[in-house]
Amino acid sequence: MKTDDLKALSISPDASLRAAIEAIDRSKRQISLVVDANGRLVATVTDGDVRRGILRGVDLDGSVDQVMHRSPTTITQGAPDAETRRLIRERKLQHVPVLDADGRVVDLATVQDLFGVTPNDTRVVLMAGGLGTRLRPLTETVPKPMLPVGGKPILEQIIGLFADQGFWRISISVNYRAEMVRKHFGTGEGLGVEIDYIEEEQAMGTAGALSLLAEPPDSPFIVMNGDVLVALQFPELLAYHKEKSATGTLVVREFEQQVPYGVVRSANGLMTGIEEKPVERYFVNAGIYVLSPEALNRLTPGTPLDMPDLLSAITEDGENVGVYPLRDYWRDIGRISDLEAARSEFDSVFRG
Repeated sequence: MKTDDLKALSISPDASLRAAIEAIDRSKRQISLVVDANGRLVATVTDGDVRRGILRGVDLDGSVDQVMHRSPTTITQGAPDAETRRLIRERKLQHVPVLDADGRVVDLATVQDLFGVTPNDTRVVLMAGGLGTRLRPLTETVPKPMLPVGGKPILEQIIGLFADQGFWRISISVNYRAEMVRKHFGTGEGLGVEIDYIEEEQAMGTAGALSLLAEPPDSPFIVMNGDVLVALQFPELLAYHKEKSATGTLVVREFEQQVPYGVVRSANGLMTGIEEKPVERYFVNAGIYVLSPEALNRLTPGTPLDMPDLLSAITEDGENVGVYPLRDYWRDIGRISDLEAARSEFDSVFRG
């Protein structure tokens, strides 16, 4: 934040409540900082503090100390963004003053700056329990989602994508070499998220593992394979799910395949046309889903089930399954050639 912006929202300890309101209006940050003559933070005043004070009958021309908060949450200059995101999320804050070693205000961290959006409580379930047989020998000692792309495990890149969009409630379904995943991510604190684990004692499939959730979601949630790199705005996907009044939604990617021969069309033993090396186009499953809580009613605890079977059951029951076409980058890392491609593409797609 610029120095002038900090000055605009700063007031002295002997200022009036009215002056605090004016500072809040000037800064348009819903907060005013009470600082001493040396710029050290004394307290904060939010628009909520002001409202509560007015309801108590506080005089607007009286001292701001009638409403100010003398022990605000702060962070030290240079603290990692992940730590700040975690603090904002855990304490449900909108702003956190940033202080130097002497307690002087040097910045104001905000939800908008750190997340780009308000923290999102939507549960995200990442499937990371597969054997990765097509990636052997690489996966003989390392689970597929822990293979590095862009200098970090695939799964860490995925979690970072969600964290950057404000999602913080992450569940990871683990089976093969689960201890490596747990050791690397722990509780998720280092990434500014909260992580819990779904333990698959046997392969449960992308839907069956959801029956093992300790706390079933009470609102639509996202399920995603742990070996997919994608450029996707997940809030837009959730909005699409709601718009379609869907019980389930799957993300699809257009796939093209050229037939290397001339394709003959016929009817009743007679040729009706011939097309040389046509390109066939299909929508393929991208391994990313949104489910409403009622979808889980179709699961039997401990019984394996794949997501396509669950989605088919939903449509057979006459309920909606949305199809969300993905136009941006997508790479399913199922083979060594896919892994090599993801590594070569990563910088240009995600850091360009």
